[in-house]
Amino acid sequence: MTQTLDAAAAQVDLDAFRGELTGYCYRMLGSVHDAEDAVQDTLVRAWRAVDRFEGRSSLRSWLYRIATNVCIDAIGSRSRRARPLEIGDPSEPVAASLADVRAHEEWLEPLPVGAAGAASGVDPAVVAADRESVRLAFVAALQHLPARQRAVLILRDVLRWRAEEVARLLEVSTASANSLLQRARATLAEHQDGRREAPLDPLDERHQLLLERYLDAFERYDIDAFVALLHADATQNMPPFAMWLRGAEDIGAWMLGPGHGCRGSRLVRTRGANGCPAVAQYRMVDLEDPAKGHTAWAVHVLEVHDGAVSGITSFLDTRLFPRFGLPTTLPAGAPLPEPGTPAGT
Repeated sequence: MTQTLDAAAAQVDLDAFRGELTGYCYRMLGSVHDAEDAVQDTLVRAWRAVDRFEGRSSLRSWLYRIATNVCIDAIGSRSRRARPLEIGDPSEPVAASLADVRAHEEWLEPLPVGAAGAASGVDPAVVAADRESVRLAFVAALQHLPARQRAVLILRDVLRWRAEEVARLLEVSTASANSLLQRARATLAEHQDGRREAPLDPLDERHQLLLERYLDAFERYDIDAFVALLHADATQNMPPFAMWLRGAEDIGAWMLGPGHGCRGSRLVRTRGANGCPAVAQYRMVDLEDPAKGHTAWAVHVLEVHDGAVSGITSFLDTRLFPRFGLPTTLPAGAPLPEPGTPAGT
């Protein structure tokens, strides 16, 4: 006899998978917004079909099969999400470089720490691997893979499924699943960042000290101190602008350029994003009137190597602030908010 899940119990069980499914769909789609929509669609489809679930596979495998199909459909209906660093050469640090502005839907998005649930294990090596697999560079490289190769690589190399499990999920032979994996690994190697240092825990003492110096230099707008925190070949990009900068000197020149509106900003710590430290930036509503307070502007995700900042991605998308558990305005004189819990967790 086959086993049918009790409907009330199934609701609890289905919701228990929301966090890990969000992480899976984020890696597949490169967007926290799209991932949340895909997970919701997955759970709705599962709930509607739960009376037909016969227990021939695990509930987890069944949900991942649904989520994979949802993601494959989504990938087929839109263009690949990317990072500005993949679009042309570095830009000049001048205002004219801002001419190319693209829709938010074209760019990779950050994943707040906690939005995808806890890592699947307590072993420090497992936790580090989990953070590495949501690094912006890694997720961007995944987006170059065809949908089925993307799914196979994530399931095998990130989530550590067995070849036979993946083959059953995709309804292909084990040999076919292994072939997809080999092609995916070869393509991924062509697009990955050359620096393979695993990210430290965003709460690590070294990160915290560097983050304190970053916040202090930025809020004081001490560009010399700010540039001193960067690697000589550091990069900066600011989606939805296609421009990106390479080199600490160019980043400093950009911040000192005429009309730059970031002086007087307030920066708020977050719990991190994509396995890296991240801060939220609030700009002054009116540079001439501090009493008007500050408004949400960008989320900075900081890539760190050898004790210095090697990359800054400033996501100029205020829709991200609630997902980091942060308000979109800071009234004048109000205390800074504490790092929040990501929305949906």
